[in-house]
Amino acid sequence: MAALCAEFGDLVQIKKQLISVISLCKDRGLLHSAKWASELAFALDPLPKDELPSPPPFTEEDAQDLDAVTLAKSYFDLKEYDRAAYFLRACCSQKAYFLYMYSRYLSGEKKKDDETVDSLGPLEKGQVRNEALRELRVELSKKHSAGELDGFALYLYGVVLRKLDLLKEAVDVLVEALHALPLHWGAWLELSNLVTNIDMLKSLSLPDCWVKDFFMAQMYTELQMIKEALQKYHSLIQGGFSKSTYIISQIAVAYHNIRDIDQALALFNELREQDPCRIDNMDTFSNLLYVKGMKPELSYLAHNLVEIDKYRVETCCVIGNYYSLRSQHEKAALYFQRALKLNPRCLGAWTLMGHEYMEMKNTSAAIQAYRHAIEVNKRDYRAWYGLGQTYEILKMPFYCLYYYRKAHQLRPNDSRMLVALGESYEKLSQQGEAKKCYWRAYSVGDVEKMALLKLAKLHEQLNESDDAARCYMFYIQDIFSCAEQLEHAEVSTALRYLGQYYFKNKLYDEASLCAQRCCDYNDAREEGKALLRQISQVRDQTETPSADLFAPLSNNNTPVRRVSPLNLISFTP
Repeated sequence: MAALCAEFGDLVQIKKQLISVISLCKDRGLLHSAKWASELAFALDPLPKDELPSPPPFTEEDAQDLDAVTLAKSYFDLKEYDRAAYFLRACCSQKAYFLYMYSRYLSGEKKKDDETVDSLGPLEKGQVRNEALRELRVELSKKHSAGELDGFALYLYGVVLRKLDLLKEAVDVLVEALHALPLHWGAWLELSNLVTNIDMLKSLSLPDCWVKDFFMAQMYTELQMIKEALQKYHSLIQGGFSKSTYIISQIAVAYHNIRDIDQALALFNELREQDPCRIDNMDTFSNLLYVKGMKPELSYLAHNLVEIDKYRVETCCVIGNYYSLRSQHEKAALYFQRALKLNPRCLGAWTLMGHEYMEMKNTSAAIQAYRHAIEVNKRDYRAWYGLGQTYEILKMPFYCLYYYRKAHQLRPNDSRMLVALGESYEKLSQQGEAKKCYWRAYSVGDVEKMALLKLAKLHEQLNESDDAARCYMFYIQDIFSCAEQLEHAEVSTALRYLGQYYFKNKLYDEASLCAQRCCDYNDAREEGKALLRQISQVRDQTETPSADLFAPLSNNNTPVRRVSPLNLISFTP
């Protein structure tokens, strides 16, 4: 079990801290952080009245600014950000200063989003920026140098720096914000967007607080270290958060990332039972239903979310997936565009819209959509993989190789990335690299059962008949062992080759078995019958001992395990 912070021994203290930070975040309009803390607090047992935490200290400056802050906060809650900032401009307290700067930041973001939606198409690049960012940076930088920023203001400063692409400075400021206020989940989330690899994560000097365990679990998921993420989340459940819907949703997302679809679906169904009006993460749930082809369930989910809130980003993505499953790709793209109008930084919508444009053979639009997804999150392997597929359609193998490599770096144990890489190397006549990729894809667990087949065909093209035969043999055993042999179109190809191979090597019993199996497939039946006739003609001739099929491999880069002779009888459907 992954080790947890020592603070997990006192759940009462954690509950008090959560109640306090909920109040602090609500007062400053940080609603998502307040929501996260509220969900965790709800998962813990309620406190008796005399153990409830006392309100934060109230200074003389807070008293002087009370009326202005109350008025401005009412405007802020109604999204009248400029109006809120106007009435806070002369205030002195830390809370008022944060609300003043945060209102100006959100005003700029709102204007940027409005301009993006109004003046640009859903895929046009544009250079629309938040015009307030530079002014905010200058003002916050002066206060930071003077040491006058509290944890919330440091968080805002980090956000501004990230928006201005000053990433190294943003990381330093956000780490400082976490040391000043370790309970603020929003700062942890902002930092998670800046961590690019596990080495960078280990190098960060983070506060030793119980929230760090949630952050580490989130980062493990983002960095595709799913085993570590699941260990951490299960430790959190055992540590006292067994009722947390947030943790259940994160575990479901982790299983989704490793394509354990049944486990992820079970968790999402459990989540829906506990929180039937939940919309968060339902777009991921719809992705799973789409992959499984569960049309009635996806239809029910879409109708249910429309009843709850038809103008949420997740709802639009779910409806888009539903239309995509029905092969109505124009309608699907329309709903993904609607999602992007609601939130132009929605990663899933950009990626899914790229998929829809691929289905509609609009490669130019697909490329733009995938590039937008990468701008939102450079760790999104689906966008890199989608770009590789798009350039593959355009017959640009060098571009394919670049994007597939990026996808493979993000998902080193995903066989689909490795097979795609192998195909790109093959097109570039780099057969040695292609062989390595195909074998690696088989070694990590080939989800599509294509790596061995492609490797065998490559050996066949290179006249490496012994190696081709071994790969075809492994391929047939792999297919038969998972009960997919009746549906897989390429089994007949493998049997046909093996039959001829055994015949040439005078292994007539094995050749006869393969020929008989060929007769089970329409496209290989005639060749199977012809081979059986050839075998019967030479049966009466003197049989000489044949070469050992399982002798050491010829000199090539493909590692192949030794196996016993193929026994097709044991795999009879």
